[in-house]
Amino acid sequence: MLKFTLYILIGLAVTALVGAAGSIFLIYHFARGLPDYQQLADYEPPTVTRVHASDGRLLAEYAIEKRVFVPLGAMPKRVVQSFLAAEDRYFYEHPGINFGSIIRAAVQNLRGFSENRRPIGGSTITQQVAKNFLLTNEVSIERKVKEAILAFRIERALTKDRILELYLNEIFLGFGSYGVAAAALNYFNKALDELTIAEMAYLAALPKAPNNYHPVRRVLAAKARRDWVLDQMVEAKIIGATAAQAAKYEPIETRRRSETEVTRADYFTEEVRRDILARYGEKALYESGLSIKTTLDPRLQAIGEMALKRGLEAYDRRHGWRGAISRISVDHLWEARLSEFSPPKGSGTWKLAVVLEVHDRGADIGFASGSQAMIPLTEMAWARPRLDGVRVGPRASHARDVVSVGDIVLVEPVSSGALNTYALRQIPDVGGGLVALDPHTGRVLAMIGGYDFGESQFNRVTQAKRQPGSAFKPIIYTAALDNGFTPSSLVLDGPIVIDQGPGLGKWRPSNYSPEFYGPSTLRLGIEKSRNLMTIRLARFIGMEKVSDYARRFGVVDDLPQMLSMALGAGETTLLRLSTAYAVLVNGGKRIQPTMIDRIQDRRGRTIYRHDTRPCASCGDVAWRSQVEPEVPDQRVQVVEPATAYQMVSMLEGVVHRGTGARIGREIPKALAGKTGTTNDFHDAWFIGFTPDLVVGVYVGYDTPQPLGSAESGSAVAVPIFIDFMREALAEAPNIPFRVPPGVRLVRVDPTSGLLARPGDKNIILEAFRPGTEPKSENRVVLDGSDATDTTAASGRVGGGTGGLY
Repeated sequence: MLKFTLYILIGLAVTALVGAAGSIFLIYHFARGLPDYQQLADYEPPTVTRVHASDGRLLAEYAIEKRVFVPLGAMPKRVVQSFLAAEDRYFYEHPGINFGSIIRAAVQNLRGFSENRRPIGGSTITQQVAKNFLLTNEVSIERKVKEAILAFRIERALTKDRILELYLNEIFLGFGSYGVAAAALNYFNKALDELTIAEMAYLAALPKAPNNYHPVRRVLAAKARRDWVLDQMVEAKIIGATAAQAAKYEPIETRRRSETEVTRADYFTEEVRRDILARYGEKALYESGLSIKTTLDPRLQAIGEMALKRGLEAYDRRHGWRGAISRISVDHLWEARLSEFSPPKGSGTWKLAVVLEVHDRGADIGFASGSQAMIPLTEMAWARPRLDGVRVGPRASHARDVVSVGDIVLVEPVSSGALNTYALRQIPDVGGGLVALDPHTGRVLAMIGGYDFGESQFNRVTQAKRQPGSAFKPIIYTAALDNGFTPSSLVLDGPIVIDQGPGLGKWRPSNYSPEFYGPSTLRLGIEKSRNLMTIRLARFIGMEKVSDYARRFGVVDDLPQMLSMALGAGETTLLRLSTAYAVLVNGGKRIQPTMIDRIQDRRGRTIYRHDTRPCASCGDVAWRSQVEPEVPDQRVQVVEPATAYQMVSMLEGVVHRGTGARIGREIPKALAGKTGTTNDFHDAWFIGFTPDLVVGVYVGYDTPQPLGSAESGSAVAVPIFIDFMREALAEAPNIPFRVPPGVRLVRVDPTSGLLARPGDKNIILEAFRPGTEPKSENRVVLDGSDATDTTAASGRVGGGTGGLY
């Protein structure tokens, strides 16, 4: 008996050794060539980068795969628990494999073998991660062994929370949903924190086989599986029996995912996309799930888009009709022929129509749908024939002067007209841009880079380098004010001839009008945009200093030191010029324009912030009667606050008495700004501002050509500015420009610059540094030819009487 027992023990030992050796061999065999599980430690599923406006509204999404990634810590606890109850209750206890589940699965598979059933698994969540990320869906013993080996390895390499996070964000749950957050949206149109207990249980029922529990086609199976999950949640003490029973009575009702509300700001969004691409690269933009909060104000953006469109259309109509888009034969097949045409890019909501008949009252038109309407003569009266780019022919007296039968044209419904009344339209061929920004922070609040992004992606705010013309003059006048001149200093407005050097001939600049006005104040020179005064001023203070100020204000980095540059011949962009004006209104401090407030990674960590000022207590979220934090002002002082205010005050005069006087008449608010027009009317500008908002407008052709006679900044850009500001400031209080310390406001005559006398009615408050007010009528006039004092060439010009010594 003892011998027999010994043989039994030896046999068992040999069997164990053979089994162990066989197991080691099998593990070695199957472990060879397994995928590198270490990659899961750093795995980040490709997710959507989202760009939001300042109020949180979505602007754009960039992605290769539109997944929704939610960190485990941000998921509702009960959602996580429902999946654990359904899939792997002992997830936080086992080493990657649940041997009890494997044994139960093996028993069931043996029972089902004779019935030819598909074998089931006892996979843990870790095993499912191994299969989903590293293996195939093949049903075989070999794959299960590999899965088990990888599960052990993954458990050693990753934390339990990391494994669960990967699982919940990657698991396929049907309806095109990868991950629980996407499933919540696609099935119920809800965020995770909005799900009911019944909805959580249903989602947790799906991982095994989403198609088997389809909420519409297999509603009974879906409900049975959901109710089973609810029972598991009760057993795991996640919910009570009463709550589970109530959830079981809920029907499974899916809801179509609502369309995401997207605010359109195409030019702005494209600039943000380029910025992110330059900062972080293509992979980060399209796969890293960044959350980008921008500076855009959707209200101002919408106002700006309409203002620019209306302004460009108004200019375009002043310069006539360029003709029909195309022509077709008008017979019984005209609807089919018209339907072959697509509306041109930039047409927006306008419709394509064909002219069916021309008569005294206008023109009858037809649409591809077969419906018909009419364009009255009054709605095409603007369409005078364009002769040579900018000149137009006589006004149309009959519809045949504009269109012919068979012409394909763009039309727009006329809201104020009779039913089925349309107006003739055409897409402007002129370009333009509008930008609005906060002068204190540089935050770009609105950016419209052209008439229509679909027609042209060229951004005329940031990419179009153009001559600013007279809009550059405030830089020169600021340099003069910063170097001893006052708003009342006199400069001769008279003829001047400049010798440009050997072989270059004589330059005889002129004003916009042919007149000469004699000695005039600096204020009058900027208000009336006098070229000859500006040339004399620039020649006196020196083009080296002008170039330095252009660089300091960020208008032009390296302005050529030629006098012609004083009239705005150096190219710049609308954004750079508008930023320079912001420096004036904010008290002379440099700002960096930005379209991005903050960038967060997929886990909510801030990786970029525009405002980098240190403030340790700014993160407090609760009020405990603490002292209000003081945030340091780190902006570089470009010019003295007194100088900046003097220039602002002079530019305020532009909109009351100068080239922008129409603005002052139409908008009763504190406004200032400057028009700009280049040679031969190639470009039209207006840069204007309130104490807290700067708006720049530019109009011009992409291929430079004249806008037309008298199409100046006042005629083209100012109306767009008015249109924008009228609506933007409609509810805003009228805040005056802030007067800094070191400025004395004195009553003067705006024309002569002399101190006002008792009884004078036409007076203004002029800004002086104390001690520089005009004290007599005997003031020196800077005329450029005989002003021999050169104290200003190397330093500040002496002051005291408002003149120049």
